[in-house]
Amino acid sequence: MKIQGLHHITLVASNAQRTVDFYVKMLGLRLLKQTVNFDDPGSYHLYFGDALGTPGSAITFFEWPHAPRGKHGIGGTHHVALQVTDFNGLLKWKRRLIDLGVKVDGPFDRHYFQSIYFRDTDGVILEIATQGPGWLIDETPETLGTTLQTPPEAMTLANRDVEKIAAEMWHEPVPVIAADMALMFGMHHITAISSDIQRTHDFFTNVLGMRRLKMTANFDDPTSAHWYWGVDDGKPGTIMTYFERKTQDTQYAQIGIGLTHHYALAVENEDEQWEWRKRFMEAGYRVSPIAERVYFKSIYSNDPDGHIVELATVGPGFMVDEPDVSNVGQKLMLPPWLEKHRTQIENHLTPLVVPEWKVPEHA
Repeated sequence: MKIQGLHHITLVASNAQRTVDFYVKMLGLRLLKQTVNFDDPGSYHLYFGDALGTPGSAITFFEWPHAPRGKHGIGGTHHVALQVTDFNGLLKWKRRLIDLGVKVDGPFDRHYFQSIYFRDTDGVILEIATQGPGWLIDETPETLGTTLQTPPEAMTLANRDVEKIAAEMWHEPVPVIAADMALMFGMHHITAISSDIQRTHDFFTNVLGMRRLKMTANFDDPTSAHWYWGVDDGKPGTIMTYFERKTQDTQYAQIGIGLTHHYALAVENEDEQWEWRKRFMEAGYRVSPIAERVYFKSIYSNDPDGHIVELATVGPGFMVDEPDVSNVGQKLMLPPWLEKHRTQIENHLTPLVVPEWKVPEHA
C-alpha cells in the first residue's frame, strides 16, 4: 500500500470557455473530459492533461460563475507547478507567455529547479519548473530530507539581480509549442500552506507514508519553513510542498474562484483504498466512503489544517467512456446515473467550443 504520486488538482473557474481557451490554446494541454460535477450536476467539471490524462497530469476545474473569489491562506493551496525538461524550455515559455500578454515573474533559481510564475484568467498561480538538478544537489540519497538546508544567499529575494532576471528571455518569438517545451510531463509539485510544519510532516509521513525530501526555507521569505515530501527519491510529479505560516499573521483559506478545491494523490486500486480508509480512521482523521467517479474511485479526507485531500485510483482512466483516443473531450460525457437528466443538464450549461489540440511539434 503506497502513494504513487500526484493524481490531479481541482480548482474553481468562473467561465468554462475562457478556461478551455487558456489551458488548450495558450498552454497546449489537452481537454480530456467535458463532464459535470457529480455532486453538483448543474456545473461543468473539466479535465485537462497530457494526451491520455496520465495520473499526475490532470488539472481539473469546477465552473462556479457565481462563487466569490477564493482567498489564499492556511489550509489552502498556494500554487501548482507544471514541469518542463530544462532551462531553455523555461525561457521559451517566458517568451511565449509574455508575447501573448501574460505577466511572467522569473526565471528564478530555486536551487533544486528553476521556475517561472504567472496566473491564469481567474488568478490561479501557476509555476513551470525544470526537472533538475534535483534534491541530491546538497544531500545524499541516504540523508535526503534529514538536515535543514539554508537557501543559497544569492537566490533569496533580498539578493537577486532583478534586472538580470527580467532580461533573461528566449531570443525569438515562440508561436508554436515545440516538443522540447511541451507541458506533457504533468505536474512537478503542488504547494500548500500549513500553520504547523511539524504537524503537517506527521500527516505526510505517518499517515500517508511519504518521504520528506527537503527541509528548507521559503526563498522569498526566509523566516518561513518550506518542506517537501514525495515518493522514493522525489521524482517530479510525486511532490507535495508546504509553506509554514503562523495563524496570527495569516488568514485561513476560503475556497472560491481562482483557488484550489482539493488535490488528489494516486493509489493503485479500490482494495488499497479500503486500507487507506482504515489508516485514516485509526489516525483520527475524518474520511469519506469510496466514491464512484467513473474515471477513478476516490476517498476524501483533510490535512491537519483542513485542506481537502483526495486519494484517487490510477484507473480505469479517461478513455473508459471515450475509447476513440483522437476524439476525447469533444462532447459532454455523463455518468450512467445522470444520463436520464441529460436534456435538463445540457440546457443549464453553455456549450463549449473546443480548440483543436495539436501534438507538440519537434523543434
